[in-house]
Amino acid sequence: QVQLIESGGGLVQAGDSLRLSCAASGGTFSRYTIGWFRQAPGKEREFVAAISRSAINRAYSDSVKGRFTISRDDSKKTVYLQMNSLKPEDTAIYYCASKAVILSNSVAFSESGMYDYWGQGTQVTVSS
Repeated sequence: QVQLIESGGGLVQAGDSLRLSCAASGGTFSRYTIGWFRQAPGKEREFVAAISRSAINRAYSDSVKGRFTISRDDSKKTVYLQMNSLKPEDTAIYYCASKAVILSNSVAFSESGMYDYWGQGTQVTVSS
């Protein structure tokens, strides 16, 4: 059983930065691909970013590419999402999710259905 806890959300102004954290417990963290997703009110959950085990590969949605950076610290069992130049349209609940993979797998999955465990989410609100 894997537990994921997101933190770092808050209320900021457009152009500001935030860093979200996703802390994991249980399992072998270094073997997880971790993804970030978000869901805005009235909208479906959408992919934001993902990082493969050993940070071999990263993937970003077009809407955040160049502004968000995903990273991981396996010693702390934590994945980070650095969000810069935030826009009001980034307002959403942000979720992290984990997918256990075999050693030869270095895919940063963008499909939510690929992930096994999800956190409870952290709210990010960007005012204009």
